[in-house]
Amino acid sequence: MSIANDIRTAFSRRDNALNQLLLINVLVFVGLVLIEAIMRLTGTYLEYYPNVIRQFQLPADLSSLLRHPWTLLTYAFTHEGFFHILFNLLNLYWFGALVREYLGDRRLVSLYILGALAGAAFFLLSFNLIPALRIYPNVSLLGASASVTAIIMAAATLLPEYTFNLLLIGPVRIKYIAAVVILLSIIAINQGNPGGGIAHIGGALIGFLFIKQLQAGRDLGRPVQAVGEFVGGLLSGRPRLRVTHRNTAAPAAAAPVKKGTLPKPEQDEIDVILDKISRSGYESLSKDEKQKLFRASQK
Repeated sequence: MSIANDIRTAFSRRDNALNQLLLINVLVFVGLVLIEAIMRLTGTYLEYYPNVIRQFQLPADLSSLLRHPWTLLTYAFTHEGFFHILFNLLNLYWFGALVREYLGDRRLVSLYILGALAGAAFFLLSFNLIPALRIYPNVSLLGASASVTAIIMAAATLLPEYTFNLLLIGPVRIKYIAAVVILLSIIAINQGNPGGGIAHIGGALIGFLFIKQLQAGRDLGRPVQAVGEFVGGLLSGRPRLRVTHRNTAAPAAAAPVKKGTLPKPEQDEIDVILDKISRSGYESLSKDEKQKLFRASQK
């Protein structure tokens, strides 16, 4: 099977959101690398490449943003530099798998998009309202870091006692990893990368709020999901039709419901599973317990 068919298969599956996010980032990176190589070989790099990358990066200048509004999202799928994309995608894979397992594909994508928008909002507001940041001319933002930080913070808020085995360090609870990520973001503000650090903090905040609101019964990702379904319907060419049926037959008598035949609410069982997570960590759950948590999160 060709690479093109592999990519087409990856995007045709509905339960493949994490791999799709990873793949989009890789495809954009590879595309820009090829364009840059061609322009360098043809001697047109200095003339044309800045305009190419301008179509992807988020500018701090509002007038430039008005001419390139799509960069509010494209910046979060664009990287320059191998190690930049490597670390972002490794974190997206590790923490995204955890969020996806518990919350599902749609909420993972929603969190990624909301993280990108929150990072963009913090970046734009800071560089346009804080006088001290105006010393940086022509500032722009690139990379999935805000989205990835949102996913890391969401995972830490959702399962703070979950443990990762880090190379050369050993087992570390996810809540401490999130704390280090926030600390590094603050350090970045002080050491010459204020745009990136501020965007990370915006992503972290939306990741925390996303889980807290979800636990309160409110899904902040519903607008993102609605827009995604609308765009998907347009691209597929299959408009959503509302079909009604008229039943001319006489309605059948409803069967009587006997006391005690309704399914017992699962909340008590879910509480037991959550207590187990707080005591032993998420990794201690069985596959059946994880599936019950996932089903409960869909209600």
